[in-house]
Amino acid sequence: MVDSEELRRPLGLTLLTGLYFFFFLVSVSTFGNPYPFLGDIYTDSSAKVLVFMDCLMCLYLFLGTMKRQLLTWYMLILYNLFQVVNTIINLTFIKPQEVEKLIGSRVQLESLWTNNIAASLAILLLTQFIYRHKHYFTNRHKYLF
Repeated sequence: MVDSEELRRPLGLTLLTGLYFFFFLVSVSTFGNPYPFLGDIYTDSSAKVLVFMDCLMCLYLFLGTMKRQLLTWYMLILYNLFQVVNTIINLTFIKPQEVEKLIGSRVQLESLWTNNIAASLAILLLTQFIYRHKHYFTNRHKYLF
């Protein structure tokens, strides 16, 4: 017999699942574009490989969150922290001139910093929510399927 509490999905977990599905869709939409990663901007096949790996990771996080897998809880925290570190490294080592050369138009340094730092702060707040709600992740199986 299944406990009725086990069948109920908390709203926060439902929203988190949808958010990581959205992250998956955003990752898929960047396929074929230059990809900033750990202080370098990758193009062509290396960018496609990095985007593909990011898509796989987002897909795993989406499915793991949907299935309430405990391993996914750890991976969510690590993935989010890595994204924040990657953003800081990219802002430090990628020059605005490189970005301007790739996109073919002028880039305002203040806007670049503001947008990336705001996104990083949002990810940190999301990570805090995930950290505080470990009890949502009740599936202790190692594998999703």
